[in-house]
Order: sequence, then structure tokens, then C-alpha cells
Amino acid sequence: MKVENKQLVYEFSQRVHDASSGSVRNLLEEYYHEDAAWHGPEPVNELTGVEAIAKGYWEPLLNAFPDLEKNDYILFAGEWEGGDWVCATGNMVGTFEEDWLDIPATGQATWLRYGEFHRIEDGEIVETRHLVDVLDVMRQAGYQFFPSLAPEVVVPGPSTQDGLLLNEQDDHESEKSLQLVEGMIDGLHDYEEHGLDGMGLEKFWHEDFMWYGPAGTGTTRGIDGFQDFHQGPFLTAFPDREGGDHVARFAEGNYCASTGWPSVRATHLGDGWMGLPATEKPVEMRVMDFWRREDDLLVENWVFIDKIDLLNQMGVDVFDRLRNDKQYF
Repeated sequence: MKVENKQLVYEFSQRVHDASSGSVRNLLEEYYHEDAAWHGPEPVNELTGVEAIAKGYWEPLLNAFPDLEKNDYILFAGEWEGGDWVCATGNMVGTFEEDWLDIPATGQATWLRYGEFHRIEDGEIVETRHLVDVLDVMRQAGYQFFPSLAPEVVVPGPSTQDGLLLNEQDDHESEKSLQLVEGMIDGLHDYEEHGLDGMGLEKFWHEDFMWYGPAGTGTTRGIDGFQDFHQGPFLTAFPDREGGDHVARFAEGNYCASTGWPSVRATHLGDGWMGLPATEKPVEMRVMDFWRREDDLLVENWVFIDKIDLLNQMGVDVFDRLRNDKQYF
């Protein structure tokens, strides 16, 4: 069943390039249950049923990017709480010919980084969790609203180029990946007791691991880079964060992934993250993580946070700033 489910999701991605805003509903009908639940990034959010998914997300997207390709570079499957899931991440790329979500078209090639989880029943997708780095699309269109401590790049796939796990994988290796990630997640809670330097990251992460973060944070290398440019500022801003509330978490082969909706709950108590002062507001974060393991350590991590949704909760309306061309605070 895993192989068939993975092939279903992979085939859908491959066929996006031949779809148009006028035909994408027919494509969705081939792969989705008619009453499927679709959860996406702010400002699209929740859609129910094939017609709503087409009109609310795919038709506007393909109108804006008519030559869009959807290229998965990681794809695998697993079970979570009795459900059969397939996850994928990669880059959609197309020519930005018409405005999308009020982001002005540039006429140039644009990369839309995405992560997604699909729950499948009887050969149909019945639930999708899908995040696109909308803030990064704004950045590519020339709107830089927030300072990023680390470089913002077109995020690559696995350095080993082996992330499409379309065949069966070794169960022992899958379990090894899952146990490593779950141990790492437990270790993150040591911050409150031991501080940043006492979290024991070296037990879980390779010293030169790559962390591919969302726009406004960027990409880091190594434990020091991760702590200096992401983890330190993030924990200063959200010191009481609680995570691990997952909709799905599973592993296959050397890969593991999780998503929560929300995955993290916190209070914005510290200054400086994304250049913003503390608001003391409670927040929730939609998050996705994809990890690659080598031997006994994690070596790559692709991370999504729905920053637009998070910033709304902090009192920053990014789309209002976009519409009024307020790039700087």
C-alpha cells in the first residue's frame, strides 16, 4: 500500500506542469476525494472539497504561474495514529506572469518552496496539509520586510539526491530514523534547565549539518550557525515554547518528517527575532520538518513555518504592508 500511495502523490506532482487554471479541477478529481479537506498557508487557509481546492488555491496559482512545475525532491510514506500518509517537499518553479495573493507579478522565474502531507484512503487523497513559503515569494518579487540573519537561498534537495523513496524501504532503518528524531525532539526541552549550550545537540546532529529555514530566517550550517542565526534568537523570542503537537510524524529509510497545525505554542516575550520587539502575545505556529539521517546523526533539515500566519498573531499584517509598500518599520 505504501508504494501505491507514494506513486499517487508523485504522479500528481508530475502532472501539474501540464495543467492549467482551466483544467486543474479535472486533475484534482482524479487524485482527491470529492470532500477532501485541504489546509494551506495564510491567507488561503482551509478549503473543503475539490471545487473549493481548485478555486481557492490551484486556479489562482496556475493563473499567476501558467508554466508551473512541481518538483518533489523528498517523498516518502508512513503511518500515524492509524492513518496512511505520504509527505513531500521540493520547489515549484514558474514564470510569475500575473499577480498572486496581491503579490505583484515580476515576469521572472520564481521558486515556490513547499512542504506537504497527504492522508490517503482507498487510493484517494482525503486530507492535505500544504505550506508554501509565501514570504519568500514576496522576497523574490522585491519586497524585503524583515532582516534575515542567515542567507536566503533557493533551497536545494538532499545532498545525496536520494530523497524520492518510491520503493519499499528497510523497516529497521526507518525505525532508527524515527527514534533519532524523537530523541532530538525530547532533547529540545532541555533548554529551560540547561540553556542553549547544555541542550546536547551534538548527540543528534552532525557538526556540519545543514538547516534550511523559511524566509526571514534563512539557511544555516553547523551547530554553531544553527544556534547563532536561528535557535538562539528564536528561543530568546519564544522562551516558553511547547512543541511536538503533531498531526503526523513518521519515518521511512533515512528520512523522517513531522507536521503540526499548530505544532508549537508560545508567548512572544523577547526582542529581536525578525527585527521585531516583544509583543507578549500568545502565538501558535504551523510547522513542517523533514530530516535526513546518516549513520547515527541528522545531517540535513528542511523547515517550514507559516510566517504570515505567525506574524498576523503578533500584530504584523504583512499583506497590508505589501499593498501599501511599507517595506521598512
